[in-house]
Amino acid sequence: MKSTEKGQDTDRDLTKLDFTKLDGLVAAVVQDVVTRQVLMVGFMNEESYAQTLVTGFVVFYSRSRNKLWMKGESSGHTLRVVKMSTDCDRDALLIEVEAAGPGVCHEGYESCFFRTFENDTWVVNAKQTFSPTDVYATTKETK
Repeated sequence: MKSTEKGQDTDRDLTKLDFTKLDGLVAAVVQDVVTRQVLMVGFMNEESYAQTLVTGFVVFYSRSRNKLWMKGESSGHTLRVVKMSTDCDRDALLIEVEAAGPGVCHEGYESCFFRTFENDTWVVNAKQTFSPTDVYATTKETK
């Protein structure tokens, strides 16, 4: 079924995202549905987006490894999708999630945004919530 925007001269299929920019990718901002904290930013291609819709868990496209990966596949720190929104250009997503585990950052923090810029330098503003060495002892999940 095709959804259309009212008030536009042309019909726009709102079920589609615009993967024509960023070499076939869309940015995906991941936010905790309860705390509203931004946990991480990743990228999705059409296949990872489709897998996210089917599984209900966030699946990214890793640019460095050139493959799909479900967040938490090695750590167990999965991201269950609660709600997704897109921007006006349909080339970015805001994904509200329930996060499993004590954190999502591969460096051991609750959020990947654990540094703030203060006095011309980046300062760590959070404590580690888990040991990356322990969690990724056999395989390392990174962006």
